[in-house]
Formats: sequence, C-alpha cells, structure tokens
Amino acid sequence: MKAATYHGPGEIRIEERPEPELEDPKDAIIRVTHTAICGSDLWFYRGEEEHEPGSPVGHEPMGIVEDVGEEVRHVKPGDRVFAPFAISCGECEFCRKGLQTSCVNGGFWGPHGGGGAQAEKLRVPFANGTLIRVPERHANDEDALESILPLTDVMATGHHAAVSADVGAGDTAVVIGDGAVGLCGVLAAQRLGAERIIAMGHHEDRLALAQEFGATDVVSTRGEEAIEQARELTYGGANHVLECVGAASSLETAAEVVRPGGNIGYVGVPHVESAEFLAPLFYSNASFIGGPAPVRNYAEELLDDVLQGILDPSPIFTKTVGLEGVSKGYQAMDDREAIKVMVKPES
Repeated sequence: MKAATYHGPGEIRIEERPEPELEDPKDAIIRVTHTAICGSDLWFYRGEEEHEPGSPVGHEPMGIVEDVGEEVRHVKPGDRVFAPFAISCGECEFCRKGLQTSCVNGGFWGPHGGGGAQAEKLRVPFANGTLIRVPERHANDEDALESILPLTDVMATGHHAAVSADVGAGDTAVVIGDGAVGLCGVLAAQRLGAERIIAMGHHEDRLALAQEFGATDVVSTRGEEAIEQARELTYGGANHVLECVGAASSLETAAEVVRPGGNIGYVGVPHVESAEFLAPLFYSNASFIGGPAPVRNYAEELLDDVLQGILDPSPIFTKTVGLEGVSKGYQAMDDREAIKVMVKPES
C-alpha cells in the first residue's frame, strides 16, 4: 500500500509499505477514505520536533472496516468509521473516566508510535474502544462525511478548549488562534451558548471565517497592541479564554487577557522554552486547564449535532488532495495558503 512518511524537515514522501494485518483479536483493519493534515503536523515538518526518518504520519482517520479480530464487537466489516487521534482501550481507569488520551494501553497515531493515517489502510488496535461508527444512513453522504472528519481531532479539540475554559450560556469568550483548532473553538463556544466571542489571529480570511462561525469581534493586531485591544473589548479581561496554538506568544497572550479568577482552556501542544507566562496566572488565581482532547469522550455528542445539521466544521477544509498530493498539502499549510487540508487516499 501507499503511505506518507516523514524524512526530515520539509520532506514528506509517499512510499510503498506492507499492508497492515490483524495482530491481536482486538484489532481492526480499515481502508482509509478520508484523512487530513493537522496544524500539529507542521511542528515536525518545520523541524520543531524530531522523528525517525521513515516514520508514518497522519492522525485523523476515517474509513471503511475491512477486517476485524475475533474480540471486536462494536464494528464489523463494511461499517463506515472514524477514529480519534488517540488510541484507547475503553476499559482502563482513565478510559472509564472519559480521559482516553491517558489510556494505559493506548497511544497516538503517526510518528509518535502508532500507524499513520495518511495512508491507504490502517491497523486499529483496541477497535472496540477506539472506533466510532457512522450511522448507515449517512455512511455514503459525502457532505456529512466531510463534516464528521474534523471530529477526529480539531473540532473535538476546540470543544475541549471551550469545556476546559468553562464556557457556558451568556458568557464572553476569547479564542486565541485562527488555525483550524481556533476556528473550531469559536464553533464550540458558540455551541455552548457564549454570547460574545472574540477571535484573535493574524489572517483576515481566517478571521472572516471565524465571524461566520459565530465570532462577534476579531482582533488582528499583534503583541501588546492585541492584548490591549482584547482587554478593552472585555472590560479588563475575559473569564473564559481558549488557547489554541501552543506557541509562547499565544500562551503569554492568554495569561494577559484572562480575568483574575478566570479560566484558560489550553489545547495547543506547548512549544515553549520558558514558563514565565505562568507567573501572571499565579498572581491572578486564574485556572489553566487542558491538554490533548479526549476525543472519544466527546465523539457521540458532537456526531449527533453534525448529523442533525446543528454543527458543521467542514469549511475549515480549504484544500483537498489525493495521497500523492500530501507533500503539496503540507507545503500549502506551511505557507498559510490553506487552513486545513483534506486527504482522500482513493482519489
């Protein structure tokens, strides 16, 4: 089969790899029909993370089940399914708590250890705990599938930021970041009933989409000017801040715009050299809560809203490529020519 692999900064190759096989009674094999390139993939693409050359890439799989192990009960061959970016057994202490990203038996797709989702096929360990089945009536509805695909990561991650920031009806929320996660954070805050949503970013086209998603105000300036503008819009700071980037500048901004006693929900993978941004949080008694989104815990409720037409994150996909075009997809995202790239291995 063909699969995308990492070979150093700026170099993603399509290579022939052995087709996956069942290795455990709890495994499933899926034929990947849809996947995506994530903003977090750009960390290794830019050389900010080190991985072994030849490592598989991609962590947002959707496809059709081809085979299952004898202990798999929740899905069967022919089912349309999607999987979170984290593998989870569904049975351990943390899975039972709804914290599947801390599963003691699981792991993560891509170069972090699991197979890569940017491939023609994928072996799914712990299929009972990991896979979510798309109802049969929607299994071949392309519009629905493209709206469901963000639930593998970015939509659920934006939701996790909003939940961690304790966003509720009538609240004012600040969303930091205009990438796919930040845009989905706007959707999530709107879905949870926020009355005012301030989106902070640097790209006019993305901020325009944020407004379509429900942002009532946008801040496009940088540095101290952006912080001052956000504080003015929130009369001194917001009680609910979604940090959706992970860069030092965005974490510092979050610490400066949160109101004393407020909540920061952080979901951007941290890439910082200093933790100085924590000092303002300490002195303002602000909460700093978040981490990798337990997508499996949110999947059903978000899926229900997508299928009812209440939630549609699909506009974040601004470019679509086949598997052979994955390298160009990475380049487009790195150059800010695409918000998020959808990959259809069968096209």
